[in-house]
Amino acid sequence: MTKRSASAQWKGTLKEGGGTMSLGSGAYTGPFTFASRFESGPGTNPEELIGAAHAGCYSMFLSGVLTNAGLKPNSIRTTATVHLGAGPTINLIELNTEAQVPGLTEEKFAEHAETAKKGCPVSKALTGPEIRLTAKLLA
Repeated sequence: MTKRSASAQWKGTLKEGGGTMSLGSGAYTGPFTFASRFESGPGTNPEELIGAAHAGCYSMFLSGVLTNAGLKPNSIRTTATVHLGAGPTINLIELNTEAQVPGLTEEKFAEHAETAKKGCPVSKALTGPEIRLTAKLLA
């Protein structure tokens, strides 16, 4: 199966430091800081990237569900709002999707949308996959 990677580097203390996150494909590299994560500073944050991954995966998976049901979606737009609560802990992800699908009733669309939520690989991963860690202290 396919493997994908991303990396991050952080320099300095939690509040005064900063970092960079990069996608293994090279399609994105961007800064992140304490302010961009917990306040409203410039840059991105892990939760925003998780939201982008979830929205993209869900939209694509819903397209597959609809196509497998003999339908031809014109467009699917999904927004994922990731809530970072106390702890800090991701305590809620709200998926909001809109689609144009000729010949589909609202009731059947709701069924297909729920099937996609349950089957989307990112939705599944966010329920608690095994996480393997290799840690090495550098001198």
